Amino acid sequence: MKQPEKFQLRTETREGRCIVYVSGELDLEVATQMRAAMAPLVELRDRELSLNLRDLKYIDSTGIGILVSVLKARNASQAPFSVEAIPPGIRKLFDMTGITPFLTGQKQEQ
Repeated sequence: MKQPEKFQLRTETREGRCIVYVSGELDLEVATQMRAAMAPLVELRDRELSLNLRDLKYIDSTGIGILVSVLKARNASQAPFSVEAIPPGIRKLFDMTGITPFLTGQKQEQ
């Protein structure tokens, strides 16, 4: 049986952007760790916050909820937020839930 990929976060600040690289599995088991790591970053209103999901292997509804919470907090403070390098399987899940346009900054006109 294959071991789940360990959840990891790595943060990099570059050219006025704070980039958080998320890898492994983002689920209920690591939700507290993800929230704790994101809390101070969400408050950084003077720079763009971007999540790079290139190495994210799995996300459950709890993980999606965390992303939506970050999005709402950043929108409330009018601070830029984006999600980039979304793997195809995870993008499909985001598409099914309808959150892709909000996370990628490509809001569709109604």
